[in-house]
Amino acid sequence: MTLRGGSRKRLLPYAAVYWIPLLILGAGGMASAATLDFRQCVAVALRENPDARIAHAQIAAARAGLQAAQRQRFPKLTASLTGMRTDDALNAFGLKLSQRRATFNDFGAGQFTGPSALGVAPGALNYPGAVNNFNTRLELQIPVYNGGSIGGYVAQARAYARAARQGDAAARQNVVFQVLEAYEGVHAARRYVKVAREAERAAQRYVRTTRNLLAQGVVVKSDLLSAEVNLQNAQVSLEQAQDGAAAALDQLHLAIGLDLGRPLDVGPDVTPRPLSGTRQALEQAALANNPGIHALQAKVAAARAGVAIAAAANKPHVNLMARQDWNDQTLGLSAPSYTIAAVASMTLFDGGVTRAAEDRAEAARLVAQTELAKAQAGVRFQVDDAWRKAREARAEVNARATAVAQAEEAQRLIARRYANGVTTMVEVETGEAQLDGARAALVAARYREVVSEAALDLVVGRLSAASF
Repeated sequence: MTLRGGSRKRLLPYAAVYWIPLLILGAGGMASAATLDFRQCVAVALRENPDARIAHAQIAAARAGLQAAQRQRFPKLTASLTGMRTDDALNAFGLKLSQRRATFNDFGAGQFTGPSALGVAPGALNYPGAVNNFNTRLELQIPVYNGGSIGGYVAQARAYARAARQGDAAARQNVVFQVLEAYEGVHAARRYVKVAREAERAAQRYVRTTRNLLAQGVVVKSDLLSAEVNLQNAQVSLEQAQDGAAAALDQLHLAIGLDLGRPLDVGPDVTPRPLSGTRQALEQAALANNPGIHALQAKVAAARAGVAIAAAANKPHVNLMARQDWNDQTLGLSAPSYTIAAVASMTLFDGGVTRAAEDRAEAARLVAQTELAKAQAGVRFQVDDAWRKAREARAEVNARATAVAQAEEAQRLIARRYANGVTTMVEVETGEAQLDGARAALVAARYREVVSEAALDLVVGRLSAASF
């Protein structure tokens, strides 16, 4: 699509398009309205629009999720400090052993007097005094194989990241479309104002002409009254059109995310550049390029990874562990010891919990696959519908332009006859109403042409500010 009122060579450089409007709109206390062209409005919207912000946040969350999944493959090092005091016989003796402080007296050696004392319960062993212990520990856990669950989490996170990126692309295109509707809505509303103002001028001319004819005795007083009523109606229509233009500008404020109190004006309007290719080719392009379809495909991949994650619980798990401990009666690093272990485990029976999780994951995959198929069918329909509407809109603009030309010529002839006193005010008002209706219909047709072409770009997945 190209800009009316100038060639592409007159546009600002691409980078300037993005930062200049932000500087303009960022200045506080503006005395006059900032005039932004369509691409500048899109640049502001992509920064300020809530949907765009949400999409950016979702991308950041997905990236963080991918990093978390990938780093599950890394060894995990933890440090801990545990302080305790106990007089439990087993723990107290064990803590003394850990502190390397156990003695024969801890076994009740003083009560052992020979074989006859073998049945005596040693008090020092069974009723020890309270023991304090501070355990300082460093532990390294190394994942080796966990049934493929880590790989599944990574694949799932990557799929969600792709879905978030495609969701962002879809959100950006939707923002462009929303801005286009609002931006061209301002131009359309102002064209309605122009139509209403032309109708007011024509009504004023008819009032003057009728007064002259009345003075000449060609028409009667009722014709003048009718002409004055027609002028009042035209003035009311003009006021309504002006209110509509103000509301359209407010709608543009909302679309680009600006406060309604900020003065704003629009630059040149945009005109469509029809997409080339047959309807079937556009359908294929939509299935290949539409970011919404890509996002759903990524969600199918994520659901497929979820099945693999659920199935991993029934596979062997192998992990390594290395641990260094220090135990002391006070804070310190006395009595060091280490432990190295390899752990292999496999669930043999869990009452069907894992199987149920697999079934749930498979059902989620089927749901995602069905949603994708439904969306693909919907995209085909949307392409067909948008293609038909775009073609109809182009044809309607041509027809409406011809109708305006014909209505203008017809009204010119009616006005001449009325000035010569050979027709009535009723015919004048009827002709003027037809002319106003034709002009308004042309305005609406041009708006639909731009929006329908943009809708086709949107569903094909090619809509951007550079498309205009």
